[in-house]
Amino acid sequence: MVQAKSWTLVKHFDGFPKDGDFQLKVEELPEPNDGEVLLEAVFLSVDPYMRPFSRFHMKEGDVMIGTQVAKVVQSKNPEFPVGSHVVSNSGWRSHSVSDGTDLTPIMADWPSDVSLSLALGSIGMPGLTALYGIEEVLGLQQNETLLVNAAAGAVGNVVGQIAKIKGCKVVGSAGSDAKVAYLKELGFDEAFNYKTVPSLEEALKNAAPEGYDCLFENVGGYFSTVALPQMKTFGRIAVCGSISTYNDGTPQTGPYPHMTMIVKQLKMEGFTQNRWQHKNPESLKRMIGWLQEGKLKCREHITEGFENMPAAFMGLLRGDNIGKAVVAV
Repeated sequence: MVQAKSWTLVKHFDGFPKDGDFQLKVEELPEPNDGEVLLEAVFLSVDPYMRPFSRFHMKEGDVMIGTQVAKVVQSKNPEFPVGSHVVSNSGWRSHSVSDGTDLTPIMADWPSDVSLSLALGSIGMPGLTALYGIEEVLGLQQNETLLVNAAAGAVGNVVGQIAKIKGCKVVGSAGSDAKVAYLKELGFDEAFNYKTVPSLEEALKNAAPEGYDCLFENVGGYFSTVALPQMKTFGRIAVCGSISTYNDGTPQTGPYPHMTMIVKQLKMEGFTQNRWQHKNPESLKRMIGWLQEGKLKCREHITEGFENMPAAFMGLLRGDNIGKAVVAV
């Protein structure tokens, strides 16, 4: 019998999450049955989507949602041998039993010198979100100008790097001078700290006086209100996130974008990456290729210890991380 730890949601978040919203539980797991495997978490992901999705997809008392890289420690399923690694939707659990239907094996030719934690980041869901947002939603073309906010986050930094690979001008907004410096290291053409610029509108105009062909939207709220008038006619907006609104107790209201969208004939589309999951094997190989060629750089914000899952999650929502936030067990 294995003792498994899990973090549960005691009550739905009211405003910014608090320590008291989470509870650590311990249970004994049964031996796996035929066709099942026992998994041990190696790396766990914390992501902004967990804040709003917990309201839609969880009941109070449920284990927190999320993905992890796990090692198969017992197996009665020949597709998942002992010692192999998988990406699992097990949530915030140290150990779990699975019948394999929710598991994705780590690609067989994963480079030995690349940390498996990247399967939760640039070579995983956030990286695929960036890729599909650029290629499938925006249809970004060479020499176009792209604006991405939350640009030093797990998705945003990959967005900027892929746009540079495609020969575009990239402007990034982030929330600290350290993050801005990181964006410049990655090759962003322009980057600014939205918290310290005297005027967000002027910062956007100065970074791209000609306007923006594409906006990769991670923030929403006030930033979106200011950015939309800076779009070129027929501009395209990929709506990936709205992190500025996730912790609001009262929903934000207005101003409303409809006249700007009409006059500029803008196209705005919300999306999640799983719409194109049939392309994932080929897409992940491309991402690994860019990594090995030095075209894609990956930075992680690692928190040690399963007991620190809530702290890592709340730190992410405060913007403490540069790159992908991961918990190492």
